[in-house]
Amino acid sequence: MKYALYPGCAAQGATPELFQSTRAIIGGLGIQVVELASAACCGAGVVTEAHPDTALALNARTFAQAEALGLDIMTICGTCQGVMSAANRRLKTETGTLDRINILLAPEGLAYHGHVQVKHLLWIVVRDIGLSRLGSLVSLPMSDFRIAPFYGCYILRPSWDLGFDDPENPQSLERVINAVGGEPVAYTGRTKCCGFPIILEKEAIAVAMAGAHMKEAKEQGADFMVTPCPLCHMSLDIYQDRAGRAVRRELDLPILHLPQLLGLAMGLPAKDLGLSHHVISADSILARITHDGSSRNRPKARSS
Repeated sequence: MKYALYPGCAAQGATPELFQSTRAIIGGLGIQVVELASAACCGAGVVTEAHPDTALALNARTFAQAEALGLDIMTICGTCQGVMSAANRRLKTETGTLDRINILLAPEGLAYHGHVQVKHLLWIVVRDIGLSRLGSLVSLPMSDFRIAPFYGCYILRPSWDLGFDDPENPQSLERVINAVGGEPVAYTGRTKCCGFPIILEKEAIAVAMAGAHMKEAKEQGADFMVTPCPLCHMSLDIYQDRAGRAVRRELDLPILHLPQLLGLAMGLPAKDLGLSHHVISADSILARITHDGSSRNRPKARSS
């Protein structure tokens, strides 16, 4: 199983532990990658609003690089998944768009012919590897941990571009949590926006949004959260103290990237997964994992 790895910007900047933990787990999952080291930013939706053709060209350039390798793209960012999927759909379905964008790529000697798929690591784990195979790789089950899935926006919407999961009631993260032995926490905020898109303009609103989701998850007994999006991770982890003040609650809720959860369950050392990089410490998770994968002294769910 081989993919062209598109790490995106955040995983090589603000959240390097995401790139580190991805590299740590892919061999065990049976995934080979060729990193698209010269690929540019997907535009994160912002470039699309300002200059749609520039955004299409940025993504078509990445697709062309993967296509030249004969590989589909693996992304580890939920935002990149949504933005790139939308761009790929336009390039493949809109009459004349691909030809127009290829003119912009020509000076670099590139052309995209519409033969690449973009797949998030979550999709690959669920569809290509399979949950039974994932379960067989677990050496430290997350048994007795209550884990809150947080999808974010872009990995689910627009559903007509993605089509991987139900945007209203997704189950892919819950199925992964079950496969590694954890118990998924049900709460309404799991499919809502983390607030990151407006955090620089309207910080008070953004952190209140994130705080509300974490408060709800905590009240439903979550020991920690897991997300497939580094921008969500930043909103939930880096801004968590401010989010807690906004909702008048001390949250102290560790936030894991998806590959960190998989890596822990596969028995990889915390240092290989970059867990020390987080603002909200993951020590409460590590302290409760014993040599046989059980956990101890799990607190009961808190009421609001």
